Amino acid sequence: MGFPDSVTVVEVGPRDGFQRETTFIPTEIKIEIINALFNTGIGQMEVTSFISPKAIPQMADASEVVSAIERRREGLRLIALVPNPKGAENAVRSEVDEIRIFVSASESHNLSNVNRSIEESLMGFQEVMRIVAGHEVAVNADIAVAFGCPFEGNVPSEQVRWIAGQLLALGAEGITVCDTTGMATPPIVRRVCECLLTAYPELDLGLHFHNTRGIGLVNIYEALNLGLTTFESSIAGLGGCPFAPGATGNVCTEDLVYLLHELGIQTGIDLRALIKVAKRMEEVIGRPLPGQLMKAGLRLDLHPFNKEVRK
Repeated sequence: MGFPDSVTVVEVGPRDGFQRETTFIPTEIKIEIINALFNTGIGQMEVTSFISPKAIPQMADASEVVSAIERRREGLRLIALVPNPKGAENAVRSEVDEIRIFVSASESHNLSNVNRSIEESLMGFQEVMRIVAGHEVAVNADIAVAFGCPFEGNVPSEQVRWIAGQLLALGAEGITVCDTTGMATPPIVRRVCECLLTAYPELDLGLHFHNTRGIGLVNIYEALNLGLTTFESSIAGLGGCPFAPGATGNVCTEDLVYLLHELGIQTGIDLRALIKVAKRMEEVIGRPLPGQLMKAGLRLDLHPFNKEVRK
């Protein structure tokens, strides 16, 4: 298999994971979790979203969270999702390293998500790019429901390719294609990724999978076979789009890192430290979370053998 030697894991739990929780998570707890995740060796993280508190009350403390994060290592990348120019202004003011703009691959989901057509969203990003110009803030773009829409079904790869082209023309430095409701399968992953990479061979392409139908890691395995090296995931498997029917948690970070390490792929992440953060996340949320590794332990975590012969 032509697996890459190393992979970048982008943690999205503090944004994509927390945003669906209806009980407000105290700001100091969010900061604790973010700092602990960075201390495992994770280098890039979606730490919040600069969105209206009326839309997602959980993100009302975005500025406070960003300002309090400990940057103990060089090269840490703080990422924030922004839906509009106002969000971009707040993100730039907070001095994040990267902002994410986002648009859906289907009209129905874009209307459900942001109450705009795809064209309206793309036009709005022109103002976002103007705001960011002159600041040391990278801009990357997410394409939601790129592998299937819960309202429209299959999404043509050519539609995803066209939207990616529009985003790149606006100035996006990279594209992340998102499986927002877990509709991706390995053949669809290959078809969409090959379509994008054929059209844009130098594209910085990331992938964001949910485990809604239990094959999130299988889809990542397929993407690894294509040589892709950037994957987003959520600690303990927390998360899910609040505007998409049936969307459950993201691919679990510690389960993903376990798979990568077992394949001999380097991540720079301390897996045991990551498991500790996952268990802490479960305490914070107050219910069992989908992550499997934090329950079972590593493959070679052995147990005492009882030598007594049962009669």
